Amino acid sequence: MSFENKIKELNIELPEAKAPVGSYVATKISGNLLYISGQISINSQGELIKGKVGRDLSTEEAYKAAERCGLSIVAQAKKACNDDLSKIKSCIKLTGFVNSTDDFIEQPKVINGASDLIKSIFGDKGMHTRAAVSTNSLPLGVSVEVDAIFELN
Repeated sequence: MSFENKIKELNIELPEAKAPVGSYVATKISGNLLYISGQISINSQGELIKGKVGRDLSTEEAYKAAERCGLSIVAQAKKACNDDLSKIKSCIKLTGFVNSTDDFIEQPKVINGASDLIKSIFGDKGMHTRAAVSTNSLPLGVSVEVDAIFELN
């Protein structure tokens, strides 16, 4: 099954691939690798998902925020591949950042939101290495940010 068909089967609506708001590019291809800049947590209405995980958001709410980051990653990958996701060979790595309280220790459970989303679309080709990191702050006060590296055919 194609990745596009899988997205339709899962009833997933990809968000618009947003342009960066700083001095960087959203995606960059080097050789057969596609690097995707950090995608921040934005809900389906385009509003920032903000706050500290462990205080303002539960692990489950933050999981959903990370899932939204994953959707933005797929949207950026699709745009970088000229709307042809069949150019994706595999997901190599995700790095997830969680704006969390000092005593919060479930960062991996939060970033599973992005990992599970990538795996649901790309199947075995979506299995990746990963880091899940706590941080005391993220841009614009968002709760989660995730970046990615994909291998291209």
